[in-house]
This record gives sequence, C-alpha cells and structure tokens, in this order.
Amino acid sequence: MSQIPDDLKYADSHEWVRLDEDNIATVGITDHAQELLGDLVFIELPTKGAKIAQGEEAGVVESVKAASDIYAPVSGKIIAVNDELVDSPELVNSDPYGDGWLYRVLLEDESELDDMMDSDRYSACLEEE
Repeated sequence: MSQIPDDLKYADSHEWVRLDEDNIATVGITDHAQELLGDLVFIELPTKGAKIAQGEEAGVVESVKAASDIYAPVSGKIIAVNDELVDSPELVNSDPYGDGWLYRVLLEDESELDDMMDSDRYSACLEEE
C-alpha cells in the first residue's frame, strides 16, 4: 500500500503539493506514481524562473519501464528545482515526499489548492483505479 501523507494535497495525475511558507509550494510525484513507474533512471525538471500554469506539462520522469509526463498541479513561477535528481533520480523512489521533491513554485493563486484532493480523497481515487 502506498504512503499518503495527510499534510499534502494531491492531483489526479499523481503529483503532490505541500504549501510551505510565503506562498511557496513544493511539488513531487506520489509514492503510488513512483511504484507504478519502477526504478527511475532520468528526470527532466522545469526551468528555474519559468512560469507554469496548472495542468501544463512540467517535466518528464523515465524509468526502466516507461516514461511519464509530470503535470503542474498549481500555477506560478518556478523558484527552485531539485538538482540532486539529475544525478540521483532514484531519490524519488526511495523518498518521494522528502529528498525526492521535484520543484518549488511561488504560487500565483493559492485557491487552486482548494480543487486538489486531500489524503482521504486521493486514497479513495487509488482504490477506484
């Protein structure tokens, strides 16, 4: 069973968002997503300084099994990317909610978080798959 922390918001495309301080959000892919993909071998992250809109493609993760797009769960300006993933994409497999975060975004519209799922809804969504 996948880990689903209670303090995050979830997109149906299997990204998570943690609201940090000063309207900054950290984004990653869920434990469920990394389990489905298998061992990650490459991650393409968005460009620092780029503006991204909710639902847009934000990057790509590639595993030994498949490649999958990462979608932006929220809109805003990319203020940081996890450069460690360039050399160690497996961090997403070992710690998807910690060291395996993908990027940080300065939120354009915090209300977008209201449309995302909480842990209970995300868990129910997984059971329906």
